[in-house]
Amino acid sequence: MQDIEQAILQEDVAEVRRILEEEPSKIDRKDEAGTLMSFLATRTGNLALVKYVVEYSRASMNIVDDKHRNILHYGVLSGSVEVCRYLVEKVGMSPVTGDFDLETPYELAARLGFGELVDYFEQYVGAALQDMYKNPIRTGFFPDPSIVRVGEDYYMVNSTFVYFPCIPVSHSKDLIHWEIIGHAITEPEWCMLDGIEGGRGYWAPDISYADGRFYITATYRLNDDGTVYRKQIVVSSEKPEGPYSKPAIIDEDGIDPSIFTDEDGRHYMLLNRGARIFELNEDCTKQISEAELLYYGDNKRAPEGPHLLRKDGYYYLFEAEGGTGPGHRITVSRSRTLKGNYEPCPYNPIMRQEDAGAGIQRCGHGKPVQTAQGDWYMVYLCGRKLVGADGSAYSMLGRETALDPITWTADGWPIVNDLKGPSCLQVKPRTGAARAVDAQADVAAAEAADKAGMTKTQAIPGFSADTLYRQWLSVRAPEKDGFTFADGHVLIKGSKADLDTIDARNILVRRQTAFDFTAQVRMRIPKLQPGQNCGMVCYYDENTFVKYGLFAEEDGVYIGVLEKIGDEVRRSGFEKVQVTAWKSILFRVATKGLARKFSYCADDGTDWEEESAALENVYYLCDEGLKKGKRFTGAMVGMYAYAGDGAAYRAEFEDFTEELYEKVQALND
Repeated sequence: MQDIEQAILQEDVAEVRRILEEEPSKIDRKDEAGTLMSFLATRTGNLALVKYVVEYSRASMNIVDDKHRNILHYGVLSGSVEVCRYLVEKVGMSPVTGDFDLETPYELAARLGFGELVDYFEQYVGAALQDMYKNPIRTGFFPDPSIVRVGEDYYMVNSTFVYFPCIPVSHSKDLIHWEIIGHAITEPEWCMLDGIEGGRGYWAPDISYADGRFYITATYRLNDDGTVYRKQIVVSSEKPEGPYSKPAIIDEDGIDPSIFTDEDGRHYMLLNRGARIFELNEDCTKQISEAELLYYGDNKRAPEGPHLLRKDGYYYLFEAEGGTGPGHRITVSRSRTLKGNYEPCPYNPIMRQEDAGAGIQRCGHGKPVQTAQGDWYMVYLCGRKLVGADGSAYSMLGRETALDPITWTADGWPIVNDLKGPSCLQVKPRTGAARAVDAQADVAAAEAADKAGMTKTQAIPGFSADTLYRQWLSVRAPEKDGFTFADGHVLIKGSKADLDTIDARNILVRRQTAFDFTAQVRMRIPKLQPGQNCGMVCYYDENTFVKYGLFAEEDGVYIGVLEKIGDEVRRSGFEKVQVTAWKSILFRVATKGLARKFSYCADDGTDWEEESAALENVYYLCDEGLKKGKRFTGAMVGMYAYAGDGAAYRAEFEDFTEELYEKVQALND
């Protein structure tokens, strides 16, 4: 007598039937590799066997494996078009539902080179793989998106908290590919970040356009050591890239401001809790009416991020609710008059992640935009997590930006992605330009990307005053001469305060945009006094970071890793080195999930010390890593220099490069 695994592998449908009729629960067993029997049966590609399992066994079609792959993923592994067609058309499985790594059955078929299966998915979805995009559209620390379209151009702003320059302004022609073109606050004396703790600063900006002028507003969040915690700022410019005006201060408590200009040209600001509204003067620099509540919200928990849209005789009020964690969502209500009573949408929440095990989570804080072609989309924040060995989940990349289509119901309500929650794989927005369809090109592109390990190498342009802040951020404003430039190099002045204080300066970092990446930079050997150190940094805030660099002590110079985790400081891999014989040193950090490996090489780059230090779990470089202060940002990587009370010096850096291993970016690029 066979067991069920043997019967499935031999594709003996009669024997599988006999076994399950005697003991139905055997369909829920797993093989030694942890594969469920229903998935094992599907992977055979035997349609009769799959039909029996689906239609007669007790197997649930909602089940997923430990990587969150569903039965259609296993159908793709069989290569059978018949099986996949059955699972899609009769069982209702979607080719664009992602696993925990966001890989969909459609992409899996292309990666495995199953051309006929790709053809079928293309026909079913209505788009070739290369005519689709992946969420999130902006990976890494790009939270709280707000968007506006002017003509054929789209502009987006995101929160920066204590990073300078403040509030990036990004531009796109297609809603998928974005480039930072400027910032809302670029003058150090205007940014007001001195003494502000990490996680505070500039929250939840909004961008709007009226009468030939761009307006950006944001909450200026102070420390919790006074009587006023929150103010609002407004800047404006005729050009989206700026320069923007000096911030005007609006002394109204609340967070997440947005500016709405009504059809009569009058300007209003909206703020939480719920959606409160008050009028602004003509140039949006002063409050000219008392705030009053429009509507508290549908979910009634943490209502924030209000945005107004005037359409078809209604004022539509969009709100973020449920808190910025797993319960985050977008709701909408409407009224015939601006300050009338708002009716909640019967389909609320119009965006929320209902699947607690999915790869994209904490979806909310969105704003709608209409394309030049008349279609509607919602940009919204989301988060992806790494799972540690203990099962804990960590959002290392911070909150990111996603995009999904809006459709309008027959009764005039907007819903996002047909109420299916966030998409992993979605058809690109229409731009008016058609492309010839070639399914085999999709397969070839996916195979090439897979063979390359989904690697994207970025040679970051040389450092210069003109381009520095297109790629880099400073932790708070640098000193006036904190960064100087020569021949594509940046010289970082050693800060008098160390990285573990809010007084530290001249820290230059970039957003970490992939869970797995390698970054390296060359540093000229500086003359260090005891107590001084400089090199690479993996940074979250003043409470949590990792230094990898040269540390000068009384008996010489060491290379090593220093971790700051709240009140704890750890040192590892410290090795005394004879830097007097070197002209420069290459630092490298290789990241795979929560693990980081540190390497260095002197001068010519041929003799690497491949693992001078290794950290197995840098869980603390994220929102969930420490319970101290406000933690809303994301992991960063870059360079620093610390001088302390010693003699002033400058650490000179050049040739910063990154290699990213990221499927999201591979497809969108």
